[in-house]
Amino acid sequence: MLRSRWCQGPAGDSLGERAAAKDADDSGTSGRRSGPLIVSVTDFTSDAYRDLPGITRHGLALRRHWPQLEGAVGMWLWVAPWARRCGSVSVWTGRRALGEFVRLPEHVAIMDKYRERGTIRSVIQEHETFDAARIRRAAEAWLMSDDRSP
Repeated sequence: MLRSRWCQGPAGDSLGERAAAKDADDSGTSGRRSGPLIVSVTDFTSDAYRDLPGITRHGLALRRHWPQLEGAVGMWLWVAPWARRCGSVSVWTGRRALGEFVRLPEHVAIMDKYRERGTIRSVIQEHETFDAARIRRAAEAWLMSDDRSP
């Protein structure tokens, strides 16, 4: 699985940025935030390889909005091209902020364009502290699970 670099949102802080920059196996750095963090993990499996470049391009374009999204702590994009899979791991200050992102016209347009061209599944996880390595491990464990139902 290929993963983009961490893209920090306005709700992130310098500790979060340092923690995210560390390797996934280094779980020694974590930061305390007030209240639970919401982690959204998405997994899209495309019906055709030909759609992956467009999905990736749209995902990267949407990622450019990240530094201005209220409630966004940060995110990674990921792709497993040999399996026709791609998605994101995004960290939010709460469900409301995530909901506002999901309703953005740019996000709705991407979903409308590709929804019928594959299978999507997602999960919401809660974490009490920001620990990039731990969040990444939990997301990857879910992504690699045998549960392929949406």
